[in-house]
Amino acid sequence: MSWVPLTSLFVAAWLATYAQTQFPMVRLAFGIPFCILPALAAYVAMNHSILITTVFTVVTALGVDSLSANRFGVSVVPFFLFGFIAHISRHVLLQDQRYTQFWLGFTGGILVPLGTLAMLFLGQREPMFGSVTIRQLLLLGLLNGLVCPAFFWLFDRIQQGFDYQPLAVPSFRPDREIKRGRT
Repeated sequence: MSWVPLTSLFVAAWLATYAQTQFPMVRLAFGIPFCILPALAAYVAMNHSILITTVFTVVTALGVDSLSANRFGVSVVPFFLFGFIAHISRHVLLQDQRYTQFWLGFTGGILVPLGTLAMLFLGQREPMFGSVTIRQLLLLGLLNGLVCPAFFWLFDRIQQGFDYQPLAVPSFRPDREIKRGRT
């Protein structure tokens, strides 16, 4: 495995984390910063090992917390749980289908911010949760759902460009002939 596809994932996560803090007009218009990192975590969970998924989700969550008003480390559990659940259920998902990628990104776009919100409100008596929060969660889910198939396409192309492709060896030899019956 080449180091370029894996490095490009972490660079993309770093750029996405930085970009969500640099567009205050979008945040003011919609009331939320556009976080596309759950879609990227979905790609990593579907295509890499559990070790890479764990490191990616923890580093990404700490990066998000370092640039936000959240307490440091509060996003680690929701990001990790989403990555872990997506990774262990990847054998039952049709990960090559665009609609599956959309719904995976949509689910991550809703569950990760909702989990972070739940972690922030632990111990408080009256959490602030209303119709505006539901609208924001649906908007984040839709954004991640739309971006997730693009991540799958882009990083699959990077992987194909830099990793060795397995050689397809047929199961039979063309210079042999099978004789059936009595000889």
